[in-house]
Amino acid sequence: MTVAYHRKPVLWDVDYDAPPNKLIAIVGPNGAGKSTLIKACLGLVPRASGQVEFWGAPYRKARSRLGYVPQRESVDWDFPVSALDVVCMGRYRRIGWFWPVTRSHKQAALACLDRVGMRDYASRQISQLSGGQQQRVFLARALAQEADLYFMDEPFAGVDAATERAIVGVLRQLRSSGKTVVVVHHDLQTVPEYFDEVILLNMRVVASGPVRDVFTRENLHKTYGGRLTLLSEASEAVARAASGEGPSR
Repeated sequence: MTVAYHRKPVLWDVDYDAPPNKLIAIVGPNGAGKSTLIKACLGLVPRASGQVEFWGAPYRKARSRLGYVPQRESVDWDFPVSALDVVCMGRYRRIGWFWPVTRSHKQAALACLDRVGMRDYASRQISQLSGGQQQRVFLARALAQEADLYFMDEPFAGVDAATERAIVGVLRQLRSSGKTVVVVHHDLQTVPEYFDEVILLNMRVVASGPVRDVFTRENLHKTYGGRLTLLSEASEAVARAASGEGPSR
């Protein structure tokens, strides 16, 4: 797959086959095309060439099995809806457009809020929530979709430690229930702890596969172009991956 903005390539000849039932990180420098990769897969930005398939089918036939958590900065948080309303939006494919939200769907949405520790905030308007709480609500909305494959665009960005732990817990629950999650991630140090697989991306796929195999100093150097500060910060994480500790289970 190739993606270009105004004829300038953003992603070039990307080829990747996601393994099932894994937590997968997309890692790379700013401007590497990480968010664009997710958006192109979901048809949110046009592709210059190539194709994307989900279980052998195009997006339009598989979209009911896909969930998406966008970057928090891309959301209009002043829109006058409650946390429960936001999560119920994740049920619309099951409810049907212009049909009322029934009690059973509200209960399902409340259960998703409960999973992310936000049930007590169900009636709170989203603009009144903290950044970490807003991120949890959007994670609950994705859970309400009951998808098989989730795409999450930097869900850990700008959240507090408690929210990060909550998100990691939900990701592991999803994996345990047979789901696959693809996450745009920026913290190199936590890659071996949080993820099973990693895509090292810088316009092209530099390397991809199990963290223990591809998350190496050499591959990181190729990906980040010798940005020594970042590589130094990641040294401990790389050492953990090389020692075979791998992701926490």
